[in-house]
Amino acid sequence: QVQLVESGGGLVQAGGSLRLSCAASGRTFSSYTMGWFRQAPGKEREFVAAIRWGDSITSYVESVKGRFTISRDNTKNTVYLQMNTLEPEDTAVYYCAASPSRTLVRGPGLYDYWGQGTQVTVSS
Repeated sequence: QVQLVESGGGLVQAGGSLRLSCAASGRTFSSYTMGWFRQAPGKEREFVAAIRWGDSITSYVESVKGRFTISRDNTKNTVYLQMNTLEPEDTAVYYCAASPSRTLVRGPGLYDYWGQGTQVTVSS
């Protein structure tokens, strides 16, 4: 059974940092694109970042460029999201997801597997 398990969320002051982790199990994701999404209360789920397993090419939503970094460790089947200079607007539940697409897709409907989410709260 495929599982994606996120961890690393929490409460942080504006300007602070957090690192989210997503541990994948149940299959090999070597050809999958891995993504991070977030959803704030009352808002739609939003693409944040994606990375291809094969060559680590990445893509980011404009609002996090220069502040967030997505990376992966193939040996641990784990994807990370390093979040720096956090802003109150970054407050949301963050989800890890896996897509069989070999391109850096952004649409949630293109991702087949999802984690349960981890809460990130940034206080002002």
